[in-house]
Amino acid sequence: MTPSTAEQSDHSAALIEHVDVLIVGAGVSGIGCAYHLQTEQPGNSYVILEAREATGGTWDLFRYPGIRSDSDLHTFGYEFKPWLDEKAIADGSAILSYIRETASENSIDRHIRTGHRVTRAEWSSEDARWTVEVIRAGSGETLHLSCRWLFCAGGYYRYEEGYTPEFAGIERFAGQVVHPQHWPEDLDYAGKRVVVIGSGATAMTLIPAMTDTAAHVTMLQRSPSYVISVPQKDPIANALRRFLPADTAYALARKKNIWLQKTVYRLSRSRPKLVRRILRAGVKRQLPAGYAVDTHFKPSYNPWDQRLCAVPDGDLFEAISSGRASVVTDRIDAFTEHGIRLVSGEELAADIVVTATGLNLLAFGGIELSVDGEPVELSQTMTFKAMMLSDVPNFAFAIGYTNSSWTLKVDLVCEYLGRLLAHMDEHGYDSCMPHTDDPTMTTRPLLDFGAGYVQRSVHAFPRQGSRAPWSLAMSYAEDVKNLRHGGIEDPELVFARRTPAADVAPAPVLAA
Repeated sequence: MTPSTAEQSDHSAALIEHVDVLIVGAGVSGIGCAYHLQTEQPGNSYVILEAREATGGTWDLFRYPGIRSDSDLHTFGYEFKPWLDEKAIADGSAILSYIRETASENSIDRHIRTGHRVTRAEWSSEDARWTVEVIRAGSGETLHLSCRWLFCAGGYYRYEEGYTPEFAGIERFAGQVVHPQHWPEDLDYAGKRVVVIGSGATAMTLIPAMTDTAAHVTMLQRSPSYVISVPQKDPIANALRRFLPADTAYALARKKNIWLQKTVYRLSRSRPKLVRRILRAGVKRQLPAGYAVDTHFKPSYNPWDQRLCAVPDGDLFEAISSGRASVVTDRIDAFTEHGIRLVSGEELAADIVVTATGLNLLAFGGIELSVDGEPVELSQTMTFKAMMLSDVPNFAFAIGYTNSSWTLKVDLVCEYLGRLLAHMDEHGYDSCMPHTDDPTMTTRPLLDFGAGYVQRSVHAFPRQGSRAPWSLAMSYAEDVKNLRHGGIEDPELVFARRTPAADVAPAPVLAA
């Protein structure tokens, strides 16, 4: 007897591997989410799918010289795992080892599948589950998994390509052009003249790192950024660790640095002129007498309209003071055969040009979402507690702070998700969806931030609302109150139990 089409469909669905939570991304956010899930919700199964062939996310992708954190590791590190290195501003390789060590010592790595790119996810209200389409690297094979909850932990950078503006005449340049996101392992810049285009954290990291062997490195910027010198080694954190248990010392250093980040940000917003003067004085003190500080280090915007660039132990200023590096503030007219011609008429000679011109953004890794057959238009959704989307059930994501360490927010989001799952299990709910009918609600961009890389792409992202819980809180203290200690029930959070035509038992989880 030939089975009916419906019976065939039910049989295929039963063979699809099913997990309670599917985590997309095996970087700092995905590993953190997995830790919280298995610690706080050990009864829930999970799998982490990583599109690239390695774990670590950003810290494995970027390989340019000197790559490091721009936040201290006492706040960028996980709350549950002390950072024990004496460097608070850490090298990229040390951060990558820390993330992978976290995965290994907690057996999270057993749940990770690299080379698995999630392309589509379709929600069925009848089944109260997501069906996820996955492309396997190498073979190109298409796989399908299903899950109760889908958690996007890939951040918002497009990993395939960085951002490079169109430069007139670039094809005439006889030297080499490199983007930091795709740094060649065999790039030899010893004795070479290097021009780094850009004035962000990447440029300011590259320049002192390359001056060790390059003949000279020039930072070419269209406009200045705020720069602050910070100690690479935190003397208070290191002193505490000598006298206290590691967990206690780490917790105290973390609280101290959270307070410091909050204080600097609030002062920047309330008294911007004062902070401008303090930052300028700090730069002037570390540069040679008579240096054109206002030309090269006096931005037109206020502090924290864009993120401050931190340079450990003033290494950028030391490179400039020694003559091994210089800063040019001008606009590019065109590339020439031997370098870059500026609008002022000056020509910068170069053997290598590094385009540290920013990143491209991509919401949720480009995953196409649909709910009951209707595509989700991300720009038409609003974020609930900056971690869920309006009218999209059982979906969560991690986006960290722009004014503080990324991982501070991720830890809180993952804690809240664990409490939310426990609440649903306790009450027998199958789905949870943020929804509002408030006609007075207005919206603004989710990433309300002046950086160019944000402004280029933010129109394709979800939006935030004009009031809580739809607004994005850039405050760790407020998020601790709402995400860690606040109640789960909310008038604009809709819980439901599924009413399918027939219950189908989920297939067992297959071995990774």
